[in-house]
Amino acid sequence: MKFSADRELLLRPLQLATGVVERRQTLPILANLHIQAKSDGQLTLTATDLEVELVVRLDSATVEQEGEATIPARKLADIWRALPESAVVSIDVREERAVIRSGRSRFSLAVLPPADFPRVESGDEELQVSLGSGDMRRLVDKVSFSMAQQDVRYYLNGMLLEVTTDHLRAVATDGHRLAMCTLETGVSGAERLQVIVPRKGVHEIARLLDEAGEEVRLSVSENHMRVGHGAYTLTSRLIDGKFPDYEKVIPADVTRTIVGDRDTLKVAFQRASILSNEKYRGVRLVVDGEQLTVRANNPEQEEAEEIVEVSYDGEPMEIGFNVGYLQDVLNALPSENVRLGVSDGNNSALIEASNDDLASYVVMPMRL
Repeated sequence: MKFSADRELLLRPLQLATGVVERRQTLPILANLHIQAKSDGQLTLTATDLEVELVVRLDSATVEQEGEATIPARKLADIWRALPESAVVSIDVREERAVIRSGRSRFSLAVLPPADFPRVESGDEELQVSLGSGDMRRLVDKVSFSMAQQDVRYYLNGMLLEVTTDHLRAVATDGHRLAMCTLETGVSGAERLQVIVPRKGVHEIARLLDEAGEEVRLSVSENHMRVGHGAYTLTSRLIDGKFPDYEKVIPADVTRTIVGDRDTLKVAFQRASILSNEKYRGVRLVVDGEQLTVRANNPEQEEAEEIVEVSYDGEPMEIGFNVGYLQDVLNALPSENVRLGVSDGNNSALIEASNDDLASYVVMPMRL
């Protein structure tokens, strides 16, 4: 196999591919990138860790000799990134070596047999959905921070994607907080289909959608979800489990609502968090009239207090939260003002943007 291409053609594909490749591999071949070159100038790059697979198809290469090979992904990406802009790079694979040349630079990398490279088989498709890349990115960005990390409840280590005739919804929870984002874009004739996309798959989808513009094609099978975006096709295994009934978690009896400026609250929480307990990160919110007091303390008996003007006409109330959870929610909300609704100081809070009903967040209180 021998081909040449502009540096910019493969720069982003190689960066995305290295995100899929794990640093520690049980199989040496999984550290490699599978490259196939055809005589018509088409290049196909494939990276996988057996859970997530990324395939990139490009058309602008100059192929002198078609063929296929597997080349160490991270080393190839590092070399490609280090070359000067607008450079023309050639790859020549012979026997057990891949020689990379550009100008006066030359690199020789070991390769492995392409026949040993595994592929992810996705199975028969059950559902297909097309939506704008901005909408798909919004679903991921609004909820992904609430996914659990290495929880024994494995079904929480990912994002629920729900498709009905009325909506497309993403939900994530780690048991202490819940994030939900809904698009009023359903699939005609679709029953309520729920799939759980694992944490790594969600993060790779977010990286894939950095560039807006083209639509996203979702294909769901029994065990996999495939995301198509331009020249990229990402396939992720799905988590085999039952996601909790998230609708039961959303407070339905909100009787007290605090409305405040998002940026002012973010700054107040950030300053108060400096003196919060490093392990539990608890802050106490005391609301009385149109004044919200944020208090934090730590085992060294150090204290912080911030006073913020808010809109509130209920009875005086006190409630505690993990300040990190509140900060994550405020970072995800786009509006100037936010609403925090509760029934009392012992129940979960429902946080939403005042002018955007796409996303809702539930945060459990803390005992302080």
